[in-house]
Amino acid sequence: MVVLNKIYTKTGDDGTTALGSGERRRKSDLRIEAYGTVDETNSVVGLIRLQTGQSAPEVDQSLGRIQNDLFDLGADLATPETGEDLGYEPLRITDAQVTAIEQAIDVLNAELKPLRSFVLPGGSPAAAYLHLARTVSRRAERLMVELAAREQINPAAVRYMNRLSDYFFVASRYLNEKGEQDVLWVPGQNR
Repeated sequence: MVVLNKIYTKTGDDGTTALGSGERRRKSDLRIEAYGTVDETNSVVGLIRLQTGQSAPEVDQSLGRIQNDLFDLGADLATPETGEDLGYEPLRITDAQVTAIEQAIDVLNAELKPLRSFVLPGGSPAAAYLHLARTVSRRAERLMVELAAREQINPAAVRYMNRLSDYFFVASRYLNEKGEQDVLWVPGQNR
């Protein structure tokens, strides 16, 4: 249970923050960068949902689930896998969450024609924001992969972020009139 009575604590004034384990790390630490970028991804999803609420309820419902999953992912990353007893069961991304996002991708992708070119970010406002979310989530994934090379992290968390950027891409096409409004790359067009 989360209880936030006071928002500022002044404990981070020295440039550190607490992990779920109680350990303090510099705010520039790779683990903090990783879950901070997951949080940034979630903020972009909030912007997307301003566009999808009424117009695309099937996508909006998935995005709501994704926002909750991203908080789970942040909690996962904020609690290092040390093997020590923390006095509670740390929240971890599960394979079921990865499978759910794969299924959401498959549902949307089934209504899209195959691509014959790369897609440029654009089309509808929601699609453009989905491309922004895709690129921010890819940055989070890169940070997580780098973190995994240095510290143990949940492999399902990395898989989830990998699938998430795929979901954002497919959803962007779906919201571009099922690909009809996609802005396609034309190689060498401006030479």
